[in-house]
Order: sequence, then C-alpha cells, then structure tokens
Amino acid sequence: MKRIFSILAIALTMLVSLTFGQPAFAEVSAGAKIFNNNCAQCHAGGRNNVVAAKTLKLDALEKYGKNTVAAIELQVTKGKGAMPAFGKKLSADEITLVANYVLDQANAGWAK
Repeated sequence: MKRIFSILAIALTMLVSLTFGQPAFAEVSAGAKIFNNNCAQCHAGGRNNVVAAKTLKLDALEKYGKNTVAAIELQVTKGKGAMPAFGKKLSADEITLVANYVLDQANAGWAK
C-alpha cells in the first residue's frame, strides 16, 4: 500500500510539472516574439546598438539598476534617453512578457 502511494505521488508530481511547465515555455516564446518584433533592431543578442555600454547583459542591467522585471517594465513602458517609450504600442501584458524574456536571457547570458 505504501508503494502505491509513492507511485501515485510521483505520478501526480510529474503531471503537475508538465501541466504548469508548459505556460512558462509559451510565455518565453511570446516574450521572444515581442522582443524580436519591437526590440531586436537595437538590442539583438542583448547588445545595444545605440548606447554600447547599456546592453541587456546581466552585468549592465545590474550596474544601471535594471535587473528586475519591474525595472525593465518601467524602462520599456516609459522609455528613457535614446530609448523610445513602448507604453502606447504594447499592452501591459506584452511588456511583462518581454521584460521576463529579457531578464531570462540576461540570466542565461543571451546564449539562446
């Protein structure tokens, strides 16, 4: 009986992992699409083609205080300096998706 409960617990854990793991992939894909359509002209591969020092690499995000989803959302929404505001072009949900994508890519070293 104890073994049956163990097997059921493992099966349930796997089911939950598969069920809740998929939206994360979908969100990354959606964030990547938004990034490629709106940001990649200046920020392809995490670079910055306008202000070279202000890349989307983790060390630069940390240096400039942009290493949280909220900070990236604010930057994307309002813009600053040479970066235009996207708050009227993208929805709040799209901005959140792209902010999560940028932070995920920065944490992964923009290797993907």
